[in-house]
Amino acid sequence: MKTMFKSLLVSSALALAFNASAADTKADSSYKIGYVVMDRILQEAPQVIEINKKLEKEIVPRRQELEKIAKQIKDAEAALDKDGLTIAEADRRNKERDIANSKLEFQRKQREFNEDLNLRKNDEFKAFEDRINKSVTSISETEGYDIVLFGPVGYFSKRVDITDKVLKSLGKK
Repeated sequence: MKTMFKSLLVSSALALAFNASAADTKADSSYKIGYVVMDRILQEAPQVIEINKKLEKEIVPRRQELEKIAKQIKDAEAALDKDGLTIAEADRRNKERDIANSKLEFQRKQREFNEDLNLRKNDEFKAFEDRINKSVTSISETEGYDIVLFGPVGYFSKRVDITDKVLKSLGKK
């Protein structure tokens, strides 16, 4: 009888603990979730326009230099095609070598330009990303969000979309 009473007592205690645990889970299951559509942020935020203008201003001189070199190479190739039959073989080979060297130099400068541009974009957008994170954190804390997602998801309801709030916050500067 004692063992049966002990078993009944232990099972009752476990049942109470399980019910209490289930009640806690139900109470905690009402999380407030938000979602931010990063593509919209990266297209519509005023800072993106500023970043693009700033980068454009920085890259215009180098882009123009590359365009000038490309035109020079094209002109040299056209001149060689035009005069190739009337000049000495050695001169033609020298011009071909010069054009080939110019093309290699152009490709090197173009790679450097692209690498520098990517580094600058990454620097600028890293600072902007920090600003987005601060904005989302502020909105989350103010409005009591438990979770805010940025990354790709299969589906999200317009109810959880806080992108407009973040854009509004970013517009304040």
